[in-house]
Amino acid sequence: MPVFRLTEKLLFPDPELAEDGLLAIGGDLSVARLLLAYRNGIFPWFGEEDPLLWWSPPERALLRPGHLHLSARTRRSLRQRPFEIRFDTAFEAVIGHCSKVPRPGQDGTWITEEMRGAYADLHRAGHAHSVEAWRDGDLMGGLYGVSLGGAFFGESMFSLEPEASRAALAALDARLEAWGFTLLDGQLPHEGLAGYGFQAVPRAFFLQELAEALRLEGRIGSWSEG
Repeated sequence: MPVFRLTEKLLFPDPELAEDGLLAIGGDLSVARLLLAYRNGIFPWFGEEDPLLWWSPPERALLRPGHLHLSARTRRSLRQRPFEIRFDTAFEAVIGHCSKVPRPGQDGTWITEEMRGAYADLHRAGHAHSVEAWRDGDLMGGLYGVSLGGAFFGESMFSLEPEASRAALAALDARLEAWGFTLLDGQLPHEGLAGYGFQAVPRAFFLQELAEALRLEGRIGSWSEG
């Protein structure tokens, strides 16, 4: 399996060359490199003791905005005790909470201090966003991800209260549909995402859909005003 070593040049190999998902090693987490990675269907994922690793998995979790599935119990709960939903008002707090949530298939945190700083920079550049569920002035759950064109790349979510992260995901899904986004990426397929309606699709299909989504204008800048 070829794994490419990145240099200082702002360049990635063809994502289709990642046979089992791992594509490249090295480089940096600059805003420019992160944006280039996402445009090519590539994302960073590594542990605290690992080098910087870049991935393009053979299957991808994909959801069409407007097709999120929530159980009847969850919908009833959110109607009875709705959260206050905000966008982009507590990005660093959201990513801090998410850093404490283990990713499926990996021990320990994958959101290192370096990653937190890099995505905070991406947020300030108008490309990374948080969706937050608040209760009585307290942040109870949320998610964050990256937006490019008509695509949103979900990174992680957390809950301190039952249904909080689902409320944030439902709000994101509704906003993406209203804005004409065509792709919500869940990255690695797993049972939890499948329950929300994400489908595991082949990499080639995902990259084709991503190319179409990137043709759309998108929403750069703060999403706090909606």
